[in-house]
Amino acid sequence: MIESEADARAFVSARCDAKAMEKIDRLVTMLREENSRQNLVAARSLDEVWLRHIADSVQLLDHAGSEVSVWLDLGTGAGFPGIALAIARPDQRFHLVESRKKRVEWLASVKADLDLENCTIHGVRLEHVESFDADCITARAFAPLPRLLDLSARFSTKETRWILPKGRSAAQEVDALPKKRRALFHVEHSQTDPEAGIIIGLGRIEAKP
Repeated sequence: MIESEADARAFVSARCDAKAMEKIDRLVTMLREENSRQNLVAARSLDEVWLRHIADSVQLLDHAGSEVSVWLDLGTGAGFPGIALAIARPDQRFHLVESRKKRVEWLASVKADLDLENCTIHGVRLEHVESFDADCITARAFAPLPRLLDLSARFSTKETRWILPKGRSAAQEVDALPKKRRALFHVEHSQTDPEAGIIIGLGRIEAKP
């Protein structure tokens, strides 16, 4: 379990090269500055920004496997986990979906400042994003699990990995799924919060008729 800012930084550093760490440091600086103008994240969470936002995002890599190349991040918001993951894996492609105008502007400024050529920002609702095959689908605070799965089903294949941080509700949300969907998922413990879970899945979700 990661318990301190120093531990969180070391955790991230073990999964990122020096160039990525420089960009993450810059991201943290930008986040602090912008948060004084708009409420991107809870102000108190900036006291533990490496634990609460950076390591919390980068830990998802441990569940992705080596074959992932195309990511879809739903409701990216302030950039977590999508921007942090895009920095950590510059050789992979990230599609960030965020419909709120100010958040889209923020994400665009980060992409430009950090030269994240592997990052595509979709500034629309997910329903208006053209379908593509996603190797991995992530979402940190997007929607209740049934709705999340319904909206993103068309991006999934039999090889798609689902990595969905869900806090304390993770197990309950999986247990509430219909049996066929429930069989695709299990819950892993978060490494940044002893009471939080990450919903992990593999496979295609059949869209509702």
